[in-house]
Amino acid sequence: MSRKDKGGFAQKHPPDQPSDPRVAEAVKTAAREGKISCAVAFELARSLGVSPKEVGVEMDLQEIPVTHCQLGLFGYGSKGKGIEAAGEVPPALAEAIQKALVNGRLPCASAWEMAEAMGLSKREVASACEALKIKISACQLGTF
Repeated sequence: MSRKDKGGFAQKHPPDQPSDPRVAEAVKTAAREGKISCAVAFELARSLGVSPKEVGVEMDLQEIPVTHCQLGLFGYGSKGKGIEAAGEVPPALAEAIQKALVNGRLPCASAWEMAEAMGLSKREVASACEALKIKISACQLGTF
């Protein structure tokens, strides 16, 4: 769903999409003003012992949008993205990003792993991608 669609998240899934009652209740309880931040969604997944994707699917089924992407890509209201292109990208980071590309894009999980391995914040990796004109793909929660 694009930003313009506002809702309709459940339409991304088959009508008979299975739902774990524990995840459904946790998502419902965690929602604030009808939304859940990326960080809270990941904490729910960790605490429930399920994948972030499973939490994301349940959020879709309940029409609860994700806010405040930890990479800074979306969910920051009228501000749009929560990041800007880095002024300069260290060569080691640029090389790591290039090596991790899948069909010309950097998967979200790879960005997270790269940040951890290189001692960087997730947003630093995303800012480098912005500077290099590389899109991040395959959100772990399934938003894109």
